[in-house]
Amino acid sequence: MKDRIARIDDLPIIVEIYNQAITSKISTADITPVSVEERAEWFSEHIPNRHPIFIAEKDNLIMGWCSLSAYRPGRAALRYTAEISYYISDTYKRQGVATELIIHAIRTCPELGIKNLIAIVLERNEASIQLLNKLGFKKWGYLPRVADFENEEIGHYYYGKRVWDGN
Repeated sequence: MKDRIARIDDLPIIVEIYNQAITSKISTADITPVSVEERAEWFSEHIPNRHPIFIAEKDNLIMGWCSLSAYRPGRAALRYTAEISYYISDTYKRQGVATELIIHAIRTCPELGIKNLIAIVLERNEASIQLLNKLGFKKWGYLPRVADFENEEIGHYYYGKRVWDGN
């Protein structure tokens, strides 16, 4: 498996993988599938030398992706903090792809000027909670009953990790 920066021609598979997550109702608060056109602006906001999208691939097949996004854009005091998101194709789940992507992202943070990573996780996403704990993230916050899936209210956890001290 190798990790690389996403290219615009990867956007259709990025969207396909994300839409799998939407269908599961476990790993994103989006409730309706998105289109490539709808995600084009999101993609363009991920400048590789500041907030990249990483792709995990093997034998030219994309297994999953991970993005580092500005946390509360426009608020200068939060400029060293990024939100990490990761989504793995159903075909490649439980094969270490998410672990590889998150570790790769963490190792890249110093050159990106990112000191803190935040992951926002639905409380029923046990796989992500276990993974984040394994990788040294800590529970930094909880928002009860903020996500509503057809009248099923689910909380959001905020997990965080200090990944670089700026030295």
